[in-house]
Amino acid sequence: MDIKYSVGIMSGTSLDGIDVALVKIKDSGINTKLDVVGFETIPFEEDLREEIKRSLSIEKSNVELICSLNFKLGYAFSNAVKVACNNFNFDLSKIDFIGSHGQTVYHIPKDTKELKKSTLQIGEPSIIAYEIGCQVVSNFRSMDMAAGGEGAPLVPFTEYILYRSSKNRVLQNIGGIGNATIIPQKCKLNDVFAFDTGPGNMIIDEVVYRLTGMPYDKGGQLSLKGKIIEPMLKDLMEHEYILRCPPKSTGREVFGSQFVDKILKQYSSECKEDIICTVTMFTAKSIEYNYRNFIMPRMKIDEVIIGGGGSYNKTLLNMIRECMPECKVLTQEDLGFSSDSKEAIAFAILANETLHGSFSNVLTATGAKEYVILGNITPTPKKFN
Repeated sequence: MDIKYSVGIMSGTSLDGIDVALVKIKDSGINTKLDVVGFETIPFEEDLREEIKRSLSIEKSNVELICSLNFKLGYAFSNAVKVACNNFNFDLSKIDFIGSHGQTVYHIPKDTKELKKSTLQIGEPSIIAYEIGCQVVSNFRSMDMAAGGEGAPLVPFTEYILYRSSKNRVLQNIGGIGNATIIPQKCKLNDVFAFDTGPGNMIIDEVVYRLTGMPYDKGGQLSLKGKIIEPMLKDLMEHEYILRCPPKSTGREVFGSQFVDKILKQYSSECKEDIICTVTMFTAKSIEYNYRNFIMPRMKIDEVIIGGGGSYNKTLLNMIRECMPECKVLTQEDLGFSSDSKEAIAFAILANETLHGSFSNVLTATGAKEYVILGNITPTPKKFN
């Protein structure tokens, strides 16, 4: 049984930085054994963060920007691996492979009248392979889309490997977007289902930044001072995405800056703490709505395990507990894991499956017609002197 050292790289919709997880991994599939050697989040330089934000805006983006940013992010991801491994006192030459999710620029989960279902993640893998000197697996979402899926969510496969148990569990990630993976007790892989519940921190962070200049609501302290604006919450909860049946996936193109523009224009006369409190409750209520309509009719929930940056927002966690008092709500830390590292670890695992020639999509999560091997492989650069 070969032991490999893998790095998972994740840059999510929250744009808070580059997550780097170094893991020691053995075997594959349900036999996977995993030890986390180290995890670190390397913040984006502010100029690069602003470029990413421009690339995500229909009004401000252009092909020149995205072309350049693809390579800039390749170097940023490479540098993040170098910095993290230096902090872990780990020799780069010992890395066997890297799984890089890339930065999502745009995601179109379904065909529209004018647009083809598609997805685009950037962060040139050739740069990473050359700079680090190992093979890189990237572009995980496209093959699932080719097989009829939405290309998301992809983490459910890894959550099944790591979290299956004798309990009915829901793993709720609250990053920029919220997504739920449902793992029934003693289930098989095709019993797992998953979907994006709606906004996670994305709207909260953007509203906080616009109204206060702070990057996020640390610990939920601002929302704790406010009260719910009931007409605003009612309007938000009538959004088409929240009401849609799974499988479904979403992103910044739906709940990004344009969405916040409308909120702040419509409710400009309201107190800023009340607006922050209301959008925080929107995340909690959107999770509750999806659970009560799409999960609870199928099974009783024993545990909800929260991960992602939203797990550190105490006000948001309390709102979720108040919305669903019958559910035991835990965080990743309660199980001995890290709320921050889960997705980066997931892409190290997914890369391992790719290199073993194994599928890693979950049909009940993405809606794909069949199991497929995810990701493109960029080989280890060779010297030809």
